[in-house]
Amino acid sequence: MTTPAAPRVGLLTDSTHIAHERVGHTERPERLLAIMQHLRETGLQERMHELPAREATDDELLAVHDQSVLDVVLEHSRMRGGGWIDLDTYVLPQSPAIARRAAGAAVDAALAVAGGELSSAFVATRPPGHHATHSASMGFCLFNGIAVAAAAALRSGIERLAIVDWDVHHGNGTQAIFNADPRVLYVSTHASPFYPGTGDIGEIGVGEARGTKVNIPLPHGTGDRGFVDAYERVAVPMLERFEPQLVLVSSGWDSHYRDPLGTLQVSTAAYTRAAAAVFDAARRLGGGKVVVVLEGGYDTHALAWCAGSLVQLLLGEEPTPDPDPTTPPSGPDVAPLIDAVRGAFGLR
Repeated sequence: MTTPAAPRVGLLTDSTHIAHERVGHTERPERLLAIMQHLRETGLQERMHELPAREATDDELLAVHDQSVLDVVLEHSRMRGGGWIDLDTYVLPQSPAIARRAAGAAVDAALAVAGGELSSAFVATRPPGHHATHSASMGFCLFNGIAVAAAAALRSGIERLAIVDWDVHHGNGTQAIFNADPRVLYVSTHASPFYPGTGDIGEIGVGEARGTKVNIPLPHGTGDRGFVDAYERVAVPMLERFEPQLVLVSSGWDSHYRDPLGTLQVSTAAYTRAAAAVFDAARRLGGGKVVVVLEGGYDTHALAWCAGSLVQLLLGEEPTPDPDPTTPPSGPDVAPLIDAVRGAFGLR
């Protein structure tokens, strides 16, 4: 009997990201530096297959963004000392190239996994992207890397793909870009009410895409049980119904209880359990073709250990427990909410 081949897990990252830094801003280089240090020190990085990051082309970005988005980012980068697109979103002279490299890395990861070169991949880049819409950069995000990657995968011949978003904030940009596209299943857990104010249960897509956009707006303080239930009782059944050929993940780890911005009070163990449920479904449905793209998350310990557990899952290994496994208190009962979401999509 032959031994199954070990998973070929890709890693795409970019050292130039350190030049995108506004001192004192929450979205800072230390986020990604902590992840990469952890992957090196645990030996996980050496078991991954690294691909170089490269800048996304205009054509790739314009598949999801209006030309005005590219122009505004470039214009702000040319201001003396950089500029602010909104109260949260800064641009420095180096930022356009760095954001393009983040999007380009996501594209290459998606194409490599879709084409069978890699079994799965982790795109460890910044700035994040899921808030950037067709017409505007916002919420720390310049270009929507996961949307750019999804569009590239669809152009390559993928007929159905899913985007799972477990950032504490709703990925308004991603949902809006594909809101009328029936080829894209979008599933999001997020705190509500919270920035950016979108992601209600009733937002299910439009036209032929009705029923392909799934929002699970969780109350503040939800905790582990409700978070995991959202994935096991809603996300996984929706993936099973849709049968995607590729699963992309907007991986924000700011739902973690240690995070200074997040309010959902989720532990590393619960994040890992939710990821395992999604990855197991991807393996059953499409051979495990998964691409994980870093979004938010602002506590360096949580980022490092959640990323390490996620990579171990992709490698087919048992995740190492978080050495600081404090379990947050039980939150409100979200079973009625989960039941309401299930009912909205006819899940039995």
